[in-house]
Amino acid sequence: MIEKQKIIHEFEKNGGILKTSELKELGLSSRQIKKLLQEGEISKIKYGYYELAGEVNPEEVMIARLFPEAVIFLESALLYYHYTDRIPNAWQIAVDRDSEKSQYNIEYPLIEPYYQEKKYLSIGVTTFEIHGVEVRIFDRDRTMCDIMRYEKKLEKEVFTNAVMRYHKDPQKNIRRLFEYAAMFNITKKVQSQIGKWM
Repeated sequence: MIEKQKIIHEFEKNGGILKTSELKELGLSSRQIKKLLQEGEISKIKYGYYELAGEVNPEEVMIARLFPEAVIFLESALLYYHYTDRIPNAWQIAVDRDSEKSQYNIEYPLIEPYYQEKKYLSIGVTTFEIHGVEVRIFDRDRTMCDIMRYEKKLEKEVFTNAVMRYHKDPQKNIRRLFEYAAMFNITKKVQSQIGKWM
């Protein structure tokens, strides 16, 4: 059996999560992986994904490793940019509407997928890093377009607070906001909501 320290190091290098294929690349056979599970050294997150037993990994890292194409979205993005103080009940993530729906049926972390056309998933994507893992998130200007598009799904207070905080944010980019608004066909709505704060 491959030495335990090497396995731990590999987990740490990958945000605490490894796929079956990555464990096999380390030289572990299916039987050895099963043995590690039985001995309580590793635990299964979902089919084909494992973490070290007893380790608590940041949920953002888990999402990025489990769903590398997903993008942190809507209220979860608002929280990251400090545009809201409210923590959503589940991580809201934007995913390809043609992706396999059953993969999102996981117990932990709690996620709420929003299915979108693939062409919209690349607009305004940026990343931040936790434990060496890149987490995809929509930038602040795209996030404002998203709350305009999904206003009915948000509580009024959350929506109003987000608009006010965006207005005060020195990192906002109004030109980029309106470029995104044009792509989503919501220029008038953005003008009426954001314009009154300018």
